[in-house]
Amino acid sequence: MTGAIITAGIVLLIVFWAVGAYNRLVSLRNQFKNAFAQIDVQLKRRYDLIPNLVETARGYMKHERETLEAVIEARNQAVGANAKAAADPGDTAALRRMAAADGALDATLGKMFALSESYPDLKANQNMLQLTEELTSTENRIAFARQAYNDGVMEYNTAREQFPGSVIAAMFAFTAGQLLEATASPEERQPVKVAF
Repeated sequence: MTGAIITAGIVLLIVFWAVGAYNRLVSLRNQFKNAFAQIDVQLKRRYDLIPNLVETARGYMKHERETLEAVIEARNQAVGANAKAAADPGDTAALRRMAAADGALDATLGKMFALSESYPDLKANQNMLQLTEELTSTENRIAFARQAYNDGVMEYNTAREQFPGSVIAAMFAFTAGQLLEATASPEERQPVKVAF
C-alpha cells in the first residue's frame, strides 16, 4: 500500500512537472508572438506613411518618377511579406522574406531621400518635414519592437533548449523561434536618411 502511494505521488509529480513545463513554453511562445504583433503595428504605420511621403515628393520630383514608383513597389512587396509573417511569426521562411522586403524598402527610401537633397523646395515643405519626422519616430518604434521580439524569442528558445523544457519541446513539437536579424547587404545596413 505504501509503495503504491509513493508510486502515485511520483507519477503526480512528473505530471505536474510536465504540465508546468508545457505551460511555460506555451506562455513564452505567445509572448514572442505578441511582440511580433507590436512590430506589425509599427510596420503598418510605416507603410501608411510612405504613400503620403511619395505623394508629397511627387510634385517636386517630377523627373524622378522611376524612383518614386520603386518606393511604392517596394512598399507593396513589404506589406505582402509582412502579412505572411504576421500570420505565423514562427515561420522562419516568412520572416526571412519579410526582412528581405523590408531591406529593399529601406534601400529604395534611401535613394529617394538622397535624390530629394537636390530639391530645396521639397526640403522646406512643411508636410514633408512632418512626414519625415513621423517616419523617423516610427523607425525608432520599430527598432524597439524588434528588440522586444528578439528578447522574447531568445527567452523562448532558451526555455525550449534547456532541460526539462527540451523534453517537453521534443514531445510536443515546439519549434525554435526565428530571431529578426539585420540584412546581409552592406548598403541595406545603412540607416534610412530622413533629414531634410
